[in-house]
Amino acid sequence: MTFKQLLWLLSISIFISCGKSTPEIDYSNWSHYGGSEDGARYSSLSQITKENVAQLEVAWTYNTGDASERSQIQCQPIVVDGLLYGSTPKLNVFALDAATGSEVWRFDPFQVLGGENSWAGTNRGVTYWESGEDKRILFTAGNWLMAVNARTGEPILSFGDQGKVDIRKDLDTDLDDFLIVSNTPGVVHQDLLILGMRLSEGLDAAPGHVRAYNIKTGKREWIFHTIPKEGEPGYDTWDPKYINQIGGANNWAGMVVDQDRGIVFVPTGSATYDFWGGYRHGDNLYANSLLALNAKTGERIWHFQAVHHDVWDRDFPAPPNLIRIQKDGKWIDAVAQISKQGMTYVFARETGEPIWPIVETPVPPSTLGGEKTAPTQPIPTLPEPFMNMVFEEKDILNLKPEWMADIKSQLSNAKFGDTWLPPSTENPIVLFPGMDGGGEWGGASFDPTNQTMYINANQIPWLIEMTPNASFGNVGQSIYTNYCGNCHGLERKGNLPAIPGLIGLKEKYTPDSLDQLLRMGRGAMPAFGHISKEERLILIDYLMGKADASDKQELEAETAKLYPQYYMNGYKKTSHESGTLRFKSTLGTAHRPRYEYR
Repeated sequence: MTFKQLLWLLSISIFISCGKSTPEIDYSNWSHYGGSEDGARYSSLSQITKENVAQLEVAWTYNTGDASERSQIQCQPIVVDGLLYGSTPKLNVFALDAATGSEVWRFDPFQVLGGENSWAGTNRGVTYWESGEDKRILFTAGNWLMAVNARTGEPILSFGDQGKVDIRKDLDTDLDDFLIVSNTPGVVHQDLLILGMRLSEGLDAAPGHVRAYNIKTGKREWIFHTIPKEGEPGYDTWDPKYINQIGGANNWAGMVVDQDRGIVFVPTGSATYDFWGGYRHGDNLYANSLLALNAKTGERIWHFQAVHHDVWDRDFPAPPNLIRIQKDGKWIDAVAQISKQGMTYVFARETGEPIWPIVETPVPPSTLGGEKTAPTQPIPTLPEPFMNMVFEEKDILNLKPEWMADIKSQLSNAKFGDTWLPPSTENPIVLFPGMDGGGEWGGASFDPTNQTMYINANQIPWLIEMTPNASFGNVGQSIYTNYCGNCHGLERKGNLPAIPGLIGLKEKYTPDSLDQLLRMGRGAMPAFGHISKEERLILIDYLMGKADASDKQELEAETAKLYPQYYMNGYKKTSHESGTLRFKSTLGTAHRPRYEYR
């Protein structure tokens, strides 16, 4: 056999063992949310090393100039052709010379949208698209999707309605007045922008359907119903009596596209109400699922549901990573999805076949009235969890005796020791991993050179306590509980320092200024302009300490709103007043499964 024949046979055997080849990805670029198009958050650039990183100095600084007391910036900039694109705390979009930091252009969307649209929540970045000389930046501000010229920042008036598209429209619902923003950039496939959205956490939430828009025209090209319509697969996993009034199951964390295969991978969140599912008996497809959709048509290729009938608010928190791993001597193109529950789910991209077995495991049943939790939950056998999975009393850091005593007192009546304990009125439960994970929206990084995944893990326990809804005789309290109770607590004490209390508002606000705050929102607080004026006025009376008029009882019947039978009594991290309680970790912040298991 000649040397050329040997090389030819070797190349054939490599092709057979690897399956379909994957195009080379340029890891020297950071042109997508997540870095490269596979969402690896990995750079192959070698100028900065472990040896010289301590010598780095500030090259330039760009001051956005529009920060406020409660604003925040979560933007992850992208760089294309020497220009850095990003967004400010008030969601101005800008382009900078990446070498010098000098501003090339800046666009304020609210000069176009007007003051009534001034709350837009957070924005984690923008999306770049080009076709020949046509180069565009796509981004969202509030409920608007907008397109501007990537070179000049000028609105592209041929896109949608004079450069903007209202993402509250075209949801295949009878209503379009929902709280809808899109906090994470969409992804591009050919001439399509595929977009998720952030919704309300209550029973007023919109359905979280996934949509694709034509980048040239702004027209909706396809929609995937994450809460299925009658006759669609998955419809039988919901209560047909209420399914049309249930929202959520949305993609707020972002997604990623396998451009070669034309598959978009979409992680979804929980359905509403988050902590009591008496109106949504069943497994609730496609909530808490990883969807593999045809990027051109939106048709489902496969799906995996990580949490059946979620009552823990365990959304998938970040875009998945497209990875290439070696197992049993073969290379596999896979997709890896991290989770709030501290587990990583890994699948073959084309088929959805788990790379390692995922076992349906019995979990404790709920004792709440009207609730029917799932008897099992899917637990991956590998990779190993990237954090501690069970909280026990011995895990409390005994930094000071009085702090230890305080924490033990808070936990004296709580149940813990099982990550799948269902919420209860009998005892608070310690949710661990907590509401913020496990994994969070920052996502995972994957080094393709050594097949190592890095995950930043939160190990903070949260207390979850359910309270029977006794507010049907008080309309103001019902409205408050529905819209505000999860964050500020049923007793309006808040969760300091992140979430303020709402006691004594009449000393800080007038009815008019409080109404403006509700309509416009501020900082992390969303706008409630989508709720009726009548509801807002009753809510203002309640917050200002005025007696709730019993003659407004007809509001509930007229609006036919659903109110949960049980409410979660506020987001509560287990903490001492001096700071948040954290736990010992044997894993640290980087989990290193090398994907070489046999």
